[in-house]
Parts: sequence; C-alpha cells; structure tokens
Amino acid sequence: MILIPAIDLKEGRCVRLRQGRMDDATIFGDDPADMAAHWRDQGARRLHVVDLDGAFAGEPKNRAVIESIVAVMGDVPVQIGGGIREVSVVRSYLEAGISQVIIGTKAIQEPQFLADLARDYPGQVILGLDARDGRVATDGWDETATIKALDVARDVAALPLFGIVYTDIERDGMLTGVNVPSTLAVAEASGKPVIASGGVTDLKDLDALAAASNGQLFGVISGRALYEQTLDLAAGQAHLDALLGG
Repeated sequence: MILIPAIDLKEGRCVRLRQGRMDDATIFGDDPADMAAHWRDQGARRLHVVDLDGAFAGEPKNRAVIESIVAVMGDVPVQIGGGIREVSVVRSYLEAGISQVIIGTKAIQEPQFLADLARDYPGQVILGLDARDGRVATDGWDETATIKALDVARDVAALPLFGIVYTDIERDGMLTGVNVPSTLAVAEASGKPVIASGGVTDLKDLDALAAASNGQLFGVISGRALYEQTLDLAAGQAHLDALLGG
C-alpha cells in the first residue's frame, strides 16, 4: 500500500478544501510544480492531482499547471481528476504524460462512457467514487445522487479499470479519520484495487487501513494531514512498508 500526497488546484494554487466546499479553502502554496517537487523529493511513489476549478466547470481549467507538475514528477506516476468529461480530454492528458485519469461525475451520469473509456484505455482509467452518507455525489460534490456507492462499485466489477478512488466527503479535509468499513466494502463489491481518501490524520489511520486491507487497498491519499504535518510522507510510507512488506 502506498501513501499518495494530494495537490488540489484552485486558480493555479495549491489548496485544501473542507468537505469539498470551495468557499472553505486553505491555501498551502502558490507554486504547484514546486510543491510536486517537494513530494517527489520526500519519496512519493504516486501523486494525486485534482483540478477543482475543472470539477465545478465541467472542463479542465488548470491544464498548464498540470503539465508543469507532470514534468517535475518525471517517472513518478501522476493521476488527475476534475472536469474530465470528454474522450478528447482523456486522450490529451494521457499524451501529456498523465498515468491515469479519474472519471467521477461523467461515470455516474453516463455509465457507458466509463465502460467504453476503460475498454479503450485499459489500466489508465480510475473511477472516482465520492460518497456522502453512502450515496454518490457529483458535479464537484455539489449534487448528491440517489444511487448508492456500493451499487456503482458492483456495476464496474467487469471493467478493466486501474482501480477506484473512494472518498468519504464528510471526512475529507476534516482530519477525523478514514472510513475504513466503507472503503473496504467498495473494494469487496468491485473486486478492484481501491485508493482510500478522506479523513487521514496520522499513523493510526494507516494502521487501521493496513489491518483491514487484505491486499484489496492499493493506497491512501493524504492532503491536509501532510500539509499540516500531522503525518509525514516518508515516515508514513516507511510505516506502511514495515507493516505490509512494501
């Protein structure tokens, strides 16, 4: 299991939101590429990037910044989400060196889009499954659908996805601990490697995820905890390696 630092982009800067609210953003840096280099130098094995402006607009809004991040990360895989709702955008991101694209809103609104994309780009597509009280949220988390996250997880079991990023919105950016049972339930329902997101605070959260993983959890994303230094990237990864033999 790997510990994945997150860079969330808003108006070209690194920010962290609380529960996905754009009006509750903390700025952690004005130079995202420099921040990416920091995580690279700390030993990041993968980087998670979200175009927040794009998520709300429905189309990429920080493309130049994202390309600068990819250049800085070199051989370290970068996954990107936020506003990816057209095949042309997917293609351009992959051609620019992005390792995996994360499809959220479009996957829920048009399941066939996700199915076709996964089959055209096997292993390069991640389902972004964001849930509030067990139900899927879309459009930058502004809208909560009636469909349950576990039902979506079951529906994608046969697709050649890289995996699923599962986020508990109520915990995201709150430093209140990971929703381990729900994360594991998504992994079991889908049969896919899952990346946990939302609420990571310290080593105790990594302990809880490692204990529950059973090989089903690929990684865990951390944002605010790393930026506010309640969790150290290098120490956290070493801790996971010691627990799981990474």
